[in-house]
Amino acid sequence: MTALDLSPAPGAASRLRRVWAQTAMEFRLTVRNGEQMVVTFVIPVLLLVVGSRSDRFFDGDDPLDVLAPGVLALAIVSTSFTSLAIATAFERRYGVLKRLGATPLSRGGLLAGKVGAVAILQVAQFAVLGGLAVALGWRPEAPVAGTLWLLVLGLLGTIAFGGLGLLLAGTLRAEATLALANLVYVLLLVGGGLLLPLAQYPEAVRDLLSVLPSAALGESLREAFMTGSPGTFAVVVLAVWSVVAAAAAGRWFRWE
Repeated sequence: MTALDLSPAPGAASRLRRVWAQTAMEFRLTVRNGEQMVVTFVIPVLLLVVGSRSDRFFDGDDPLDVLAPGVLALAIVSTSFTSLAIATAFERRYGVLKRLGATPLSRGGLLAGKVGAVAILQVAQFAVLGGLAVALGWRPEAPVAGTLWLLVLGLLGTIAFGGLGLLLAGTLRAEATLALANLVYVLLLVGGGLLLPLAQYPEAVRDLLSVLPSAALGESLREAFMTGSPGTFAVVVLAVWSVVAAAAAGRWFRWE
C-alpha cells in the first residue's frame, strides 16, 4: 500500500484565486459598511419611490421613463466613484494598500479585486433598482436593447468614475477625499444631468453639462431604454472620460 503523502506544498495560490479572494473580501467589507450602503442602495431607492409619485419635473413624460435610467446611472456613480474613493483613501492612509501591494497579490491584483467587487455590487444594484422600477410600473420602450446598453455604458461609466475616484484617493488625504467625494456626489445628484434630462436645465448650462460624464451616462441610458440606442455624442463623451480618467489614475495614483 502506498503511503499517503501529507507533506506540505508551500507556494502562492494562482493569480486568479488570489484576485477572487481579494474581490470577495472587498465585497464583504463594502456590504458591512452602513454608510456606503446608504449611498449605494438607500438613496437610489428613495429617489425612485418618491420620484415615481410626482410629475413636477418631467414635462408630461412618465416619471419612471426618465427617473429609472437616471437612478441606474446614479447607482454606477455611487459605487464606482463615491464608495470606491472613500474606502481606498482610508486604506491608503492606514497603510493597507502598501502592505497588500507587497504580498503575492500584487498591486495589479489589488486593483482587480476592487474592480471585481464594484462589478458584483453593481449587478446587485441593477437587479434591485431595475426590479423595483418595474414593480412601480416602469415599462421601457426598448427593454432588451436598453439592458444590453446598460452593460456597455455601465462598463464605460465604471471606468470613468472609478478612475476619477482612484485619482482622488491616490492624491489627496483621506479626510479631503471623504469630503470631496461626498460633495461631488451631491452636486452630480442635484445638477449633473443624472436624474433629469438636459432639456430640464437652463439653456445657458446645457452645453457645459453635456460634456460631463454624469450627464453623458444619464442621457445615454435614458435614450437607450426609450429608443433602443443612445446618442453618439453622449457615448463618445463617456468613452473619452473613461480613457482620460483611467490614464490619470494610473499616472498620479500614490500607494503611500
